[in-house]
Amino acid sequence: MGASILSDFGAEILIPVCAVIGIAFSLVQWVLVSKVKLSPGRESVNNGSGAKNGYSDYLIEEEGLNDHSVVLKCAEIQSAISEGATSFLFTEYQYVGIFMVAFAILIFLFLGSVEGFSSKSQPCTYDKSKICKPALATAAFSTISFLLGAITSVVSGFLGMKIATYANARTTLEARKGVGKAFITAFRSGAVMGFLLAANGLLVLYIAINLFKLYYGDDWSGLFEAITGYGLGGSSMALFGRVGGGIYTKAADVGADLVGKVERNIPEDDPRNPAVIADNVGDNVGDIAGMGSDLFGSYAESSCAALVVASISSFGINHELTPMLYPLIISSVGIIVCLITTLFATDFFEIKAVKEIEPSLKRQLIISTALMTIGIGIVSWIALPSSFTIFNFGDQKAVKNWQLFLCVAVGLWAGLIIGFVTEYYTSNAYSPVQDVADSCRTGAATNVIFGLALGYKSCIIPIFAIAISIFVSFSFAAMYGIAVAALGMLSTIATGLAIDAYGPISDNAGGIAEMAGMSHRIRERTDALDAAGNTTAAIGKGFAIGSAALVSLALFGAFVSRAAISTVDVLTPKVFIGLLVGAMLPYWFSAMTMKSVGSAALKMVEEVRRQFNTIPGLMEGTTKPDYATCVKISTDASIKEMIPPGALVMLTPLVVGIFFGVETLSGVLAGSLVSGVQIAISASNTGGAWDNAKKYIEAGASPHAKSLGPKGSDPHKAAVIGDTIGDPLKDTSGPSLNILIKLMAVESLVFAPFFATHGGLLFKLF
Repeated sequence: MGASILSDFGAEILIPVCAVIGIAFSLVQWVLVSKVKLSPGRESVNNGSGAKNGYSDYLIEEEGLNDHSVVLKCAEIQSAISEGATSFLFTEYQYVGIFMVAFAILIFLFLGSVEGFSSKSQPCTYDKSKICKPALATAAFSTISFLLGAITSVVSGFLGMKIATYANARTTLEARKGVGKAFITAFRSGAVMGFLLAANGLLVLYIAINLFKLYYGDDWSGLFEAITGYGLGGSSMALFGRVGGGIYTKAADVGADLVGKVERNIPEDDPRNPAVIADNVGDNVGDIAGMGSDLFGSYAESSCAALVVASISSFGINHELTPMLYPLIISSVGIIVCLITTLFATDFFEIKAVKEIEPSLKRQLIISTALMTIGIGIVSWIALPSSFTIFNFGDQKAVKNWQLFLCVAVGLWAGLIIGFVTEYYTSNAYSPVQDVADSCRTGAATNVIFGLALGYKSCIIPIFAIAISIFVSFSFAAMYGIAVAALGMLSTIATGLAIDAYGPISDNAGGIAEMAGMSHRIRERTDALDAAGNTTAAIGKGFAIGSAALVSLALFGAFVSRAAISTVDVLTPKVFIGLLVGAMLPYWFSAMTMKSVGSAALKMVEEVRRQFNTIPGLMEGTTKPDYATCVKISTDASIKEMIPPGALVMLTPLVVGIFFGVETLSGVLAGSLVSGVQIAISASNTGGAWDNAKKYIEAGASPHAKSLGPKGSDPHKAAVIGDTIGDPLKDTSGPSLNILIKLMAVESLVFAPFFATHGGLLFKLF
């Protein structure tokens, strides 16, 4: 077998050092962003010692408007958005906190009851000749790791939201100097979130493993089984963050668009629109806090799935620490690779024109993927023995280190392919979105038909990419191969999140520019940043969905092994009924979330109409609307409406496992994975395409776009209707579905010992 080149001590130093470097880098980026001041102060002339990206000079606007009132207005709007987002998240976390405690108690009771709450050591699950720690210990440590994952997920989302609301007005102010300065401010802010999240997730997991090891000692299979709670905690919080935030943002967005743009013919983000603050708050709680928690959940679960399988392979059996920590070492190297990649956007190349924005963001994906491929090669060479065995449903499969390198690399490159296909179908630079925009000539109905067709078609290549990566990675290294392929896709999570968070920050910056009454040129710059951000947000969702498919399959494999199911036979009725029900669940879930957005938006539309009709001087701009009422409508609706979809996802594995047993549950997991991925991809891309078709008409950058415009024309109104329909698809249902398929799989894995012992009550009766 041979030993790895990297010593155990080396691995134990490398992981925390990389995590600390990631945190330090994010703090440096935050300091650079904070140099843009939000209070009018002494203007100092740039004396030539200015940094290339212009942080030494004070805001001497290119337009010569040294206007302090604009700076004060931006600061006031930013403060309103930040307060709204903070109060919503605190309200959400109170409800989620109650759920977290209740579910933690449930985990302890269910897993503790497997051996009747006995504190005696027991024969190991996978090797009966050895003695392992009691089931009660697994129950206690799974509960602790669940709480750790949940808290880390909540903190990740909250920090992301704080950073985004800190940076939005600063991006607006920098846009006065040019599009390059604004881009760098928005991108640096996204990088703060990306690196904080990647490094925190890695560090907390690493510390948890080391602390658990003090009790578990040589019982590595028990240790890493308990660690799976970390992934469950991360994803369960992400579900509520995604659904709650998604309902909030889209209720406000739909209400603001339908009444403001379609009925009253006022521009987007016009300060006369009562829902405008709620809309901007929504970008932060849905797209930033929700996405942060979501990708943290994926990262935690893929790491847990890989560690569980490794602990019952030769790495775990022979207690080889460095190869055992291979998944964490990949993530550590990923942080360093993303750090180098970020410098390409902020320091090595300067953006001078609008058309350079999107290529710069795409360059981030390509550079990070290329560098990461080299990084994975080095890690596979130094951290793995030349040959080893991997657990494969009861057998041990011989694997070489180069085969594991290919598993990770295939996941990494599949992620890039999914990203670029998503971009092709959602960017208005390419024909699919331009065709959707063109269909607006004949009204909203043809726009909707074209948009739906685009979404369905956009599933084809991503599904083939996922299928090929599954086949390659499973052929080489069984379920461990699939888990590390998912980890490969997520290894550049810091860059992916930076690109993703950049979008909502730019969107908010545009809104602030409009509300502060800044010039048309500045709004054009922020719109250009926002249009690129829309596409990158779609790319981020593509990554999240692709990685969720691989992660949930890896977790499914770990569940099947842990529940001691020899084969999952589709022809047995127990499994087949599970498949059917599982395939239906994403539709049920989507129906709930879509209807929630619809009913919340209905209340919002009524309130916005009421204010326009009853507040004198509102349309003329002489009186201020009542923003607070709209913020409250969104908050109340999202808190109330996030509970039923969340309960559906969390209770399904428990109900199926307890009453129908592990075979039926394996069918449910497979069914929900297969149908959930398709719906998630098509929903996200349809919504993204409708949004960018509307922006294509509004920008009027080409003769074709000019022929469809301007704002307020019939084709533009049809495009706004398409965009409004697409809002809940791309920001609520679509992104939440990837959490559904991951969460059900990880929950089944955590409760597998209980289901295997006490499950299938109904079938036991007959």
